Amino acid sequence: MNKGKIIAWLCLIAMTIGLANGFINGDFFVDGGKLLSNPWGIMSLIDLYVGFTIFAMWVAFREKNILSSIIWIFFLMVLGFFTASLYLIKAFNQSNGSWLKFFLGERKNDILKAEGSSWD
Repeated sequence: MNKGKIIAWLCLIAMTIGLANGFINGDFFVDGGKLLSNPWGIMSLIDLYVGFTIFAMWVAFREKNILSSIIWIFFLMVLGFFTASLYLIKAFNQSNGSWLKFFLGERKNDILKAEGSSWD
């Protein structure tokens, strides 16, 4: 679990530096136009948003509060894996060392009850 936290923090730091560089040194519309004019640029965006969608499905599954899910998913779509890194840190901290709680979130007890299991 500690390795996961370290990786999530490293990802957050990398995303923070990358986003800062993009905002400081880039032009979103000019650079985005170049990306969209390249078939591999388009493929990279498709890949990215498929990843966002898969991660968003996990967030929606884990969160009991629909407003919380909507907010996390909105920021995931806007800020990308910066938000995902933050979410992972949140999930690791709330899990208290339990992988089941990490993956299932606030739905853990409901799922275990429905499955007739008493895992922890």
